[in-house]
Amino acid sequence: NAGISGSDVRDIMLEAVETRFGTMRAATPVEMLSDNGSAYTACETRTFARQLGLKPCFTPVRSPQSNGISEAFVHTLKRDYVRVSPLPDALTALTSLAGWIEDYNDNHPHSGLKMRSPREHRALVSATA
Repeated sequence: NAGISGSDVRDIMLEAVETRFGTMRAATPVEMLSDNGSAYTACETRTFARQLGLKPCFTPVRSPQSNGISEAFVHTLKRDYVRVSPLPDALTALTSLAGWIEDYNDNHPHSGLKMRSPREHRALVSATA
């Protein structure tokens, strides 16, 4: 019940940057949105984020709209991936997570994007811009 630690957050940030950019630093600043939990707002975490090329951004306090976006994502992930996958242990779930998120972005239809995946939507928007 202690929640996630600042050290855990920093480890996850580093892994995310290395996975996405293939290096320990983003080429250009990338906004990193989180809630206002102490693990995210700690000076050490914000400093580390900037060293990785991330720009820490925080949801407004008492903003159900901002929280709703993340809760909708978690709900979809649980409904469409976790509940239909054989998960004998936590390690299996953790090792499956990256693939689920990749599928969510590459293939999963989103009603708010006219049943396109986020990458399909971005490609369409870029082509018409």
